[in-house]
Amino acid sequence: QDPTAAHYMFQDDPFLMPRNAANARLYSLSKEAGRNAAKYIIKQFPQYFDKTFAEPNIPCLMPETLTPEIEGVSEEALKERIHLRRVKDSVDLFDQLVQAGTPVSLETTNSLLDLLCFYGDGESALEKQEEQKEDLEEPGVNASEQKARKRQSQRGSQSSDSRWRENNNAERIFKVMPERNAHSYCTMIRGMVKHGASAKAYDMYIDMLNERHKADVHTFNALIAAVPYLKERFLERWELAKVFLNHMAQQEVQPNLLTFNALLKTLRRCGGLGKSMSLSVIKEMEALDIEPSLATYDHLLSIFYRGVDLCSSGIILEVLDDVEKRSFIPQDPDDGMDFNVSDNLHCLSSGEKCCDLKDIKLAYRLNKVMEKGDNWKFLDMDKLNAYWSKFFSLLCMMEQIDVVLKWYKEMSPSVFYPTPKNILDLLQALDAANHLEVIPSVWEDMKQLGFSRRNDLLEELLSLMSRERHPDEIQLAFAKCAEDIKAFHGQSGREQAPLEWTGSALGHVALLFSRVGRTQDAWYVMMERFQQINRIPTDQVMDEFFACAKQTNCPDEAIKLVKLAASLGLPSSQRLKSRTEKEFELSEKQR
Repeated sequence: QDPTAAHYMFQDDPFLMPRNAANARLYSLSKEAGRNAAKYIIKQFPQYFDKTFAEPNIPCLMPETLTPEIEGVSEEALKERIHLRRVKDSVDLFDQLVQAGTPVSLETTNSLLDLLCFYGDGESALEKQEEQKEDLEEPGVNASEQKARKRQSQRGSQSSDSRWRENNNAERIFKVMPERNAHSYCTMIRGMVKHGASAKAYDMYIDMLNERHKADVHTFNALIAAVPYLKERFLERWELAKVFLNHMAQQEVQPNLLTFNALLKTLRRCGGLGKSMSLSVIKEMEALDIEPSLATYDHLLSIFYRGVDLCSSGIILEVLDDVEKRSFIPQDPDDGMDFNVSDNLHCLSSGEKCCDLKDIKLAYRLNKVMEKGDNWKFLDMDKLNAYWSKFFSLLCMMEQIDVVLKWYKEMSPSVFYPTPKNILDLLQALDAANHLEVIPSVWEDMKQLGFSRRNDLLEELLSLMSRERHPDEIQLAFAKCAEDIKAFHGQSGREQAPLEWTGSALGHVALLFSRVGRTQDAWYVMMERFQQINRIPTDQVMDEFFACAKQTNCPDEAIKLVKLAASLGLPSSQRLKSRTEKEFELSEKQR
């Protein structure tokens, strides 16, 4: 792998390669947005893509048929609209069939309930796109009104579509069904839990038991996940979860991985009780020969490591011992989606714990697990960058500087883009190891990453370069960095305000210029910049400038320094005057 290359998802073009994490996120999102735009065009205008040029024709590669083909009021037309996920059209057609006295089969009605419960009685994405298109094309409405209406509809959809409305279409259709089976009840329960109506879901479950129907494993999983919203006390939550587990045993429903993950997710919200019960849940999984997924370990680590409560529990070591032997695939919605996105990946969670525990050996083991097989695919770009950022900070804190620099050269920018904190950690590691000669290359990386205008990094960089003298070659490189920093302070544009000098930063720049004999640049900084911000040079800056004037045999510069010190009323003015008379051969006029 080329350590200087960007991620494979980006174009192999210098202009299109991201410079930092913000650019990488923007470019990756824009690429995905382009794919979504292409899909939208194909779905909205399928008539332009109906010609088949491929021989042989491959149906799965052709655009889907998204417009209903069966007309009239019939059960077949209803099935077609349900298949096309047209929620509003399906409900309207069902109502027409009921009003006409046409019986609808139980299987079709259950399919309609599945659709309604999945979307929460809202609209599918396709229907929302069509309505937005109609709103944009509405005549007589100006652009500002359209934008305001669009914002209101978006806020309304976010607040209403995600909630279960009272007496919605799903409940209405469920009540008018002439007969209901277990599938009908299970669908309603899972829909209510999905859309935040946990209390209604529990009542529906009680009605289901009274009707002597049996729930399936997916329904029990949803009910167990809803336990924290049904009970407030930790012990009551655990007792209710045990009731559902006992019902599963009585109804001979075999638990699966999602059952135990839902139970562990509930135990995360049971306080200290979760620690004592979670291990028994893991043992029960082992007894049933059910292998944990990434979400299982994430829940377990979250139960034992809460915030700053980093006890000496060895659970993280046991988890790592287990995951080192395996390569994972997605099995739970919390594991990830489409093999590359995960909301709660245990690797990221564990990585934070390794940093907090300051255990470099544990971090190396974790990194080896992350790179095994396709495990890395569970981290999207943001989470991957966050993971490597944590890992690199730990390296800077705990490892030898040669190892740190080796990792830094191999990881940036091919694997991750350093954050400002990473650069600060690297500078501190270089300081601790007395490897300050690397700072100029770090400064070049800072410019590439867009960190050249961050005052905290600039102050640290200048402070390290000016703290003590170095060989001439290094001092020249430091002076070049100082010149770049001085130039960045002078830049300003429409979208960025000019950087403000601080007294310490000006002092560091003057020192760096003086040490390489650049008296004119040092004097400009002392005379012009210090006066602009109403600051006074320190004695160290004065002495370094005097030493520079002596080295270059410029008595005029020394005299100007004495006059400046006298004009500012500095105590060092008399001392500088005496040194000038003693160390320089002055003419009568200069005296």
